[in-house]
Amino acid sequence: MPKTVKKVAKKAAPKKAAKKAAPKKAAKKKSARKPNAAFMAALTPSATLAEVIGNKPLPRTEIVKKIWDYIKKNKLQDKANKRMINADSKLKPLFGKDQISMFDLAKIVSKHVK
Repeated sequence: MPKTVKKVAKKAAPKKAAKKAAPKKAAKKKSARKPNAAFMAALTPSATLAEVIGNKPLPRTEIVKKIWDYIKKNKLQDKANKRMINADSKLKPLFGKDQISMFDLAKIVSKHVK
């Protein structure tokens, strides 16, 4: 006996009702970002850090900026790999080694401020 094959008619998917565009809300204007007070607090540098940036209390952001100014002024970035910083006579006591990564700079600054 041959088996009968039922043909299943595919039902058409019901059409979705067109959504009405919701009225656009007025875009909020972004307010100016307030600096985080923790970054703006003045920190006193240690004696080894003071040789590079001076002994005046500065915010952490300014300390890092002054170190970078010193590095660029004295051309201490490695020529082959710009992410590495070569230490000179002032930076070697601060870094503790001949060369560091620029990503280690924040960690070193943390150790040398109060």
